[in-house]
Amino acid sequence: ATSFTVNSATQITAVAPAGTAGAASVAVTTAGGTAALAGGFTYVAPSTITAVAPNSGPIAGGTSVVITGTNLTGASAVTFGGTAATSFTVDSATQITAVAPAGTAGAVGISVTTAAGTVTSNNAYTYVAPQQAAPTIASIAPSSGPVAGGTSVVITGTNLTGASAVTFAGTAATSFTVNSATQITAVAPA
Repeated sequence: ATSFTVNSATQITAVAPAGTAGAASVAVTTAGGTAALAGGFTYVAPSTITAVAPNSGPIAGGTSVVITGTNLTGASAVTFGGTAATSFTVDSATQITAVAPAGTAGAVGISVTTAAGTVTSNNAYTYVAPQQAAPTIASIAPSSGPVAGGTSVVITGTNLTGASAVTFAGTAATSFTVNSATQITAVAPA
């Protein structure tokens, strides 16, 4: 042992030295002799993460992600950017299936904790903000006005939130207001 403390006549606390993966005997020597327990301690090989699929998903979370690596048996935690996976299942020593939690847009590391410690694959998963759907126009009322412009027009459609421009035959509206995701009021230009 690297170090040890005799706690009582029936207990010793020892710090294991470096070793190789597998079972190891533990021995204690006193003035009365030596006692050993064959296979009393198991060195666990470090885990690795070699692949993540898919490697991106929505910021809302909920994506089922397959983490491939080595020595993943007994995983006790899986995190995405420090946030615990919604759930995870250790499928085998080389695969974990985890459900990504909600996150913010950008790349995060995925970490897996096993008896051998925590392994992290930096920037392994990217949270993607949802793309806004293209706007549609269903109706315009009124649908005509004087060439001098100045007519207040109500445009009805879908996905109108965040509109950055309203044009009439390529000319910018004099002004416009986004009333809702389905309605804009614009003033026709001259």
